[in-house]
Amino acid sequence: MSGRSQPAFGQGSRVLLNIYMVVFFAYMFLPLILMVAAGFNDFSPPSVTVWKGFTLKWFGVLAEDTRMWQGLINSVVIATGVIVVSLPLGLAGAFLITRLDSRYNGLLYGIMVSPLLTPGIILGISTLIFWRAGGVSGGLFTAAIAQTTYISSFTMLMFMARLERQDVTLEEAAMDLGASHAQVFRRITIPFLKPTILTASFIAFLQSFENYNTTIFSIGGSHTLVTEIGSRMRFGLSPSVNVIGIIFVILTIVGASIYVLLRERENASATPVKA
Repeated sequence: MSGRSQPAFGQGSRVLLNIYMVVFFAYMFLPLILMVAAGFNDFSPPSVTVWKGFTLKWFGVLAEDTRMWQGLINSVVIATGVIVVSLPLGLAGAFLITRLDSRYNGLLYGIMVSPLLTPGIILGISTLIFWRAGGVSGGLFTAAIAQTTYISSFTMLMFMARLERQDVTLEEAAMDLGASHAQVFRRITIPFLKPTILTASFIAFLQSFENYNTTIFSIGGSHTLVTEIGSRMRFGLSPSVNVIGIIFVILTIVGASIYVLLRERENASATPVKA
């Protein structure tokens, strides 16, 4: 009896797992597939149920949309500023918590990660009010500062995870041999943190680029690509927005493919060749 029931139970579990996987991937990718299909439909507003014919004209419409392009440029400028500011702040916070032997480390950690728990609306409004009191009106600068208040916490957590795995005896040995703190930081710490620096830069860029809540309340009369799309969505869907989604899907696939190929090449070069 037990020998017969076990295969049946295993087969049933396999069927449930397959159903779950189908539902999961449909939930994840079906909206993207519909969005891509609507971007090539000659019908407006975007639709896949009403098919008027295959077209590429919405790519031309997007190419002529100067406000969208300006929003893209603003998004890149803000994201670059966020990287420049948030990485040093995050690294400084990570050093403070991981290297400072104090009973207040828990309190410091709670304070430094608290922006992650603060609503983006509050961060955006408070940043705008603070800088406006100093005579700085809302714009790209205030948007970058507002985003940095919480993105720097992300980078700090990433640097902390890396620093906790570092062998500090290497730094101590270097200083015993006469190296200064600056030399130790430049020759030992920075090379050790290089993978995290690259990853944190990429994460900070994406966090900034796709942010809406904090940006919309701190950017004043300027706009980013995301805030422009959000403002247009209030007046109905546009096929050009679908085209933006298609472009980002393609860039994501290309970027992920390049990353996988580079990792495979790195792993292949690191694997010793057997005689």
